[in-house]
Amino acid sequence: MIIAPHHRIYTCFFLFAVSLGALLARMPDLQVTLRVNKSELGLTLIGMAIGALISLTFSSPLIAHLGARATAFITILGTAAAFAVVPWVGAAPLVFCVLFIAGLLAGALEINLNVEIDRLEARLGRGIMNRAHGFWSLGFFVTALIASFVRQGQISMQLHLAVTFAVVLAVGLIAISGIRNAPARAVSHEAKAPLLAVPTLGLLPLCIIGVAAFLVEGAGIDWSAIYMRDVFAVEPFIGGLGLTLFTFFMAMARLFIDPVVDRFGARHVASVLLVLSAIGLTAVWLAPHAYVALFGFALMGGGCSAVYPLAVSAAAQRIDRPAQVNVAALGQVTFIVFFLAPPLLGFVAEHLGIRTSYLVCLPLILYALFSVKALAPRRDARDAVPAPAGGLPSDHLPM
Repeated sequence: MIIAPHHRIYTCFFLFAVSLGALLARMPDLQVTLRVNKSELGLTLIGMAIGALISLTFSSPLIAHLGARATAFITILGTAAAFAVVPWVGAAPLVFCVLFIAGLLAGALEINLNVEIDRLEARLGRGIMNRAHGFWSLGFFVTALIASFVRQGQISMQLHLAVTFAVVLAVGLIAISGIRNAPARAVSHEAKAPLLAVPTLGLLPLCIIGVAAFLVEGAGIDWSAIYMRDVFAVEPFIGGLGLTLFTFFMAMARLFIDPVVDRFGARHVASVLLVLSAIGLTAVWLAPHAYVALFGFALMGGGCSAVYPLAVSAAAQRIDRPAQVNVAALGQVTFIVFFLAPPLLGFVAEHLGIRTSYLVCLPLILYALFSVKALAPRRDARDAVPAPAGGLPSDHLPM
């Protein structure tokens, strides 16, 4: 089967989102199965966060040794298998352990896929990082839509996740089998890659940009439905539109914004998107009517969409260290915010009101605007890695 290399990576992003999204969609059922309260469920889910942070810190040398294809096989299929096992585990401590293992795999997956996409960008001479992350967003959107019908049909969590794993396994075997390591970007020295991936001073502006994007994403995904219910007392369908609009505009922007980045440069695009995020946050903060808030959530989704992928691209293109090390270091910081943002915003909402929880995101957005100069200017097609003499094999033709 002739599949372009970047399409194989797109599929990997999509499959991981499908398997993770299927589990997250069944959280209410998992809580009932484990017989735990919300706080205990949250502590159980932290297992995945801890595993991911450890993996992001230590796994870069192992990924470089295994290569893109072996790492993709282990991480894509391994996480899907771990998620499928969760419904069969009857105790919260055991679920914590399973999710810890899934987190170890997910951290390595994050590094592997982002580094490969960056290398393929260099070979193609055009941006595809945002589109790759768009397939992650699309996977979440699709699996959430399917899960709503599955839960309505009272299909068991065990069967739901088992079928999801079977689909991921079948599609993954086809997509991953043809992955080949793309040529690595040159580094400014030949020093051995460090065992620990930690942020450097030069990487901090990119960390600020990534943290800002994840904070907006957390505010939109985790709290939009509660905001609509508490502030406007709307019916569940209207209340759920906040999340629907947020994820839809995030996915659409990521899928189609790469040509815009190629034309105008990452700095200008990120600046515009951060401004849109700020406008959306302000609209939600001050919304006099539910539909104004929905408009704000749509702007937030589109605004934070490509910001993190642009930061990942910039981290991978730095020449001070191997790409996988810089991507892992950026992932460490952003993962911490990804998992800590919901309780932080919840604390603010509990004590100062849920509208104010959206206001606290604005200072970081403004700080990120001053950090966009760390992103790449307009892409120069001459920077593309030339194909070897005789061209690429037919399986590797850009599509």
